[in-house]
Amino acid sequence: MRIAVDGMGGDHAPKEIIRGCIEGINEIDDIEIFLTGQKDLIEKELKKYQFDHNRIQIVHTSEVITNDDKPVKAVRKKKDSSMVVGLNLLKERKVDAFISAGNTGALLAGSLFRLGRIKGIDRPAIASVYPTTKGISLLLDAGANAECKPRNLLEFGLMGSLYVEKVLEKEHPSVGLANIGIEEGKGTQLIRESFELFKKTDLNFCGNAEVRDLPNGIVDVIVCDGFVGNVILKLTEGVAMTIMSMMKEVFTKNMMNKIGAMLLKGSLKEFKKNLDYTEYGGAPLLGVNGAVIKAHGSSNAKAIKNAIKQAKIFAEKEVIEVINREIHRIGDENNGE
Repeated sequence: MRIAVDGMGGDHAPKEIIRGCIEGINEIDDIEIFLTGQKDLIEKELKKYQFDHNRIQIVHTSEVITNDDKPVKAVRKKKDSSMVVGLNLLKERKVDAFISAGNTGALLAGSLFRLGRIKGIDRPAIASVYPTTKGISLLLDAGANAECKPRNLLEFGLMGSLYVEKVLEKEHPSVGLANIGIEEGKGTQLIRESFELFKKTDLNFCGNAEVRDLPNGIVDVIVCDGFVGNVILKLTEGVAMTIMSMMKEVFTKNMMNKIGAMLLKGSLKEFKKNLDYTEYGGAPLLGVNGAVIKAHGSSNAKAIKNAIKQAKIFAEKEVIEVINREIHRIGDENNGE
């Protein structure tokens, strides 16, 4: 399994990216890493580690797409950037998957320009892991499409369901539309029309999923437009950070509280782990014709290592091919009506 990693993308590149790659090859069998980026900087970091040099290749690039760059312009102008070169490796099938913690807009634009959409998919979606009391759900779209049509939400639900089934290994995953209430007829026109489309499919559609209940894991796949999805993620992240900060303040207030914190240390670590994005790797970009993982911009080595694990499963399970077949099946059924 060959995986390309953008060595220059992210807030902590190339240091944490490279350390994550080293940890990845040390823990995961049968993978080879192609690191794209400035050769001298990457080699300088690699010298700090002992590893099997046959399993990491450097693909030198002279340019870097930053978070300040305008996505479309950057992809078109910076053709020798670590991100664009990585996408080209995937397009040319020299690698099986590509990971980047860089500019999200540029990764989306570059994936569309270089890889194209899966035939039958109108818009790709960012599928983000959403921690719940029952494990994890998958939320999409997490920010790629601020405005959507009902058909787009249906595609998001289909792709999310297939990804959860194949990669997260949940049989017949439940799918719900993020909404302000569970009653049929609630929400905007987009949600109401999407609801009707979902009812006609063979997905495990559970109807509307009230947003306040999402942390309880009421559905495996949360479907919404990119604006709503991004708000849900950022609000959840903010609330989680606030709760952790408040708990820390309470547990350090006096000696009795500190003793209590020591007794609960194991439970508190488990609680923090469930909310830690680094545990889940990254967000797959579903709908483009290639296995692309968007890692968090502030990814550390642990997050990159887990993104590599995720990318390996993504490619091994042939999720792109499965989505392709399913979209064609639905199209054939609709044409036959």
